Amino acid sequence: MNPMQDHDSGTPAQPDATIDPFVEHRRLLFGTAYQMLGTVTDAEDVLQDAWIKWHATDRDSVEYPKSYLVRTVTNLALNRLTSARATRETYVGPWLPEPLLTTTDAAEETEMADTVSTAMLVVLETLTPVERAVFVLREVFGYSHAEIAGFLDRPETAVRQISHRARSHVQSRRPRFDADDAARREITGKFMAACQGGDLNALMELLAPDVTLWNDGGGKVTAARRPLHGPDHVARWMLGVMAKPISAGIYLEPAFVNGELSILGKIGDYIVGALTYDVVDGRIENLRFQVNPDKLDGLRPASE
Repeated sequence: MNPMQDHDSGTPAQPDATIDPFVEHRRLLFGTAYQMLGTVTDAEDVLQDAWIKWHATDRDSVEYPKSYLVRTVTNLALNRLTSARATRETYVGPWLPEPLLTTTDAAEETEMADTVSTAMLVVLETLTPVERAVFVLREVFGYSHAEIAGFLDRPETAVRQISHRARSHVQSRRPRFDADDAARREITGKFMAACQGGDLNALMELLAPDVTLWNDGGGKVTAARRPLHGPDHVARWMLGVMAKPISAGIYLEPAFVNGELSILGKIGDYIVGALTYDVVDGRIENLRFQVNPDKLDGLRPASE
């Protein structure tokens, strides 16, 4: 079972009356909002709105708090995503999801990587808002079509059709991952060493022939406004960025981002960027470089 899967089915567990259901299910609610929206800040805003609605509700009238809360968050996220799509059409340069710092628990991250990876979130961006909601609720959290129909106030037959269409769409675009943890660690180490050492040939050797790099600066910082293709172009651009005076003092550090071993760019303790990537056939096939300062909040540890 996916570690973020948590829904009402079978014999219900007896709730702890001392725990607010919103607090009890917050991880599930955040996961639902984040995977629907692809942004940490929007997901947190949805949770805040849901919390306000929850505390204004007559609790005695709510028979199943968990389902009520998931329905509330789903519809709030759906409304926000619908309006956000128009904003993203005028976004400066490529739009990438907000990276999320995740734990290093191997068992948990293996389960999470395919659903919260940056690559998967990019694929989910190609769905309509309703398709995305149905896909997340069905494929990630395991809700039945009947339950989803109740959440979205749609006929179950329609939800089944949407689910089938969304699943087919995602499967045809789902990124392929074939590197084990040890291989990914080795490639990550070599990549950081090549970037920090300015070794063009070593860097190019790590890149797949059809490698593509997307760079999200959001118009806030200097960034490539179009995808870069090919090992030579990508490698020269990466080393050019590292050689700029504005990059002085930046060092690279491995970190688990969206369930995968990735790379953070830091100056001191300040995070200036996050690099996520796919490893296929022993080489890096896609790189997604998030440097928009407005989209790095999810990289701060929860204790900060």
